[in-house]
Amino acid sequence: MSEKEDLAKQKAAAAAKAKAAALAKKQAKEEEAAEKPEGETDAAKQKAAAKPKAAALARKQAKAEAGEKPEGETDAAKQKAAAKPKAAALARKQAKAEAGEKPEGETDAAKQKAAAKPKAAALARKQAKAEAGEKPEGETDAAKQKAAAAAKAKAAALARKQAKEEAAEKPEGEMDIAKQKAAAAAKAKAAALARKQAKEEAGEKPEGEIDAVKQKAAAKAKAAAAAKAKSAAAAKKRTAVQESEEADTPSEISPNQSKLDQIVSAIESHVGQGALLENYINRLSKDVPTLVANPDTYFSIAKFLRYDEQLDFSYLSELHGTDFESHMEIYVHLHSFKMNQSVALKVKLDRDTPVIPSLVPLWSGANWPECEAYDLLGINFYEHPDLKRILLGEDWKGYPLRKDYEPYDVEV
Repeated sequence: MSEKEDLAKQKAAAAAKAKAAALAKKQAKEEEAAEKPEGETDAAKQKAAAKPKAAALARKQAKAEAGEKPEGETDAAKQKAAAKPKAAALARKQAKAEAGEKPEGETDAAKQKAAAKPKAAALARKQAKAEAGEKPEGETDAAKQKAAAAAKAKAAALARKQAKEEAAEKPEGEMDIAKQKAAAAAKAKAAALARKQAKEEAGEKPEGEIDAVKQKAAAKAKAAAAAKAKSAAAAKKRTAVQESEEADTPSEISPNQSKLDQIVSAIESHVGQGALLENYINRLSKDVPTLVANPDTYFSIAKFLRYDEQLDFSYLSELHGTDFESHMEIYVHLHSFKMNQSVALKVKLDRDTPVIPSLVPLWSGANWPECEAYDLLGINFYEHPDLKRILLGEDWKGYPLRKDYEPYDVEV
């Protein structure tokens, strides 16, 4: 077959398709006109009149494009153009069938709604543009921020309202029980986590290391107990050694021995034979003559040393107390300018009730030292003119220089 015969056949087929499409359009128009009222029929006629024009224009453009293309491309384009009217006719037929199924009122309302939506959207966009055009950029941003803040506030208020309503629904007892249960659950979780971690740490170590840790802990406890026992024994030993050293008489005679004998003889003559418990030269303190008084004769001996014309110990250089755990001791250091000699007067007191006469009536310099001994050791000096705590407050609990002192506020 020649190319001219193919072209003729294609043209004949296209003409037949066009006739069939025209016939389908005509039938559709007739059916549409029969089903619709006059107003709708007129609108349909106008649409139908406009469609052939559009179709003609489309065919004209297609022909113009076909003239520019080769024959093979032209045939494909013609086939596509012929297929388009058929598809459009079929779509219109389906739309008419669907419209025919609905009542007229619903069809009109649907059309009105469809027409109203684009108008409303366009109007909203127009108003938004007008408002945006009237306000500067800063004001527009501020308005957006205000709107966002208002939305957040509304959401928060709604959440609070819901929480209040839920809380109002439950009695107080149930709310407290719920809180207690939540707290107990949290504590149980924390305890379980701690146990789990401890088990994991224990599981990570070999048995030998765990045993070594236990042995170290036991050894530390034993060492602490031994240290306490050792410190107590050492304190007792120090007391015993000191007393034995003070009581021992050295082989070499001290240069102050004669003065000690003179002072002891004078005290026994004027105060009494049992006034002194003992006397010795303290080698550890520059050979100072030391007098150990009975608590009952302590004040009498001190008064004799102060006012005797031969002795005349007019100066009190020091007074302090010491806790030996088994008892308390008071040391008084006196000096005689007439004899150019110092002497130590010592007295032992009961640790539970340490009470002794005050020496302030004899030496005014004993005032503050006795207050200090009272403040830090709890020794009571009766007949003191103003015995009080000078370092700590009157409401302080305990005496810090005692060996068994424990702070009242341990956590501080």
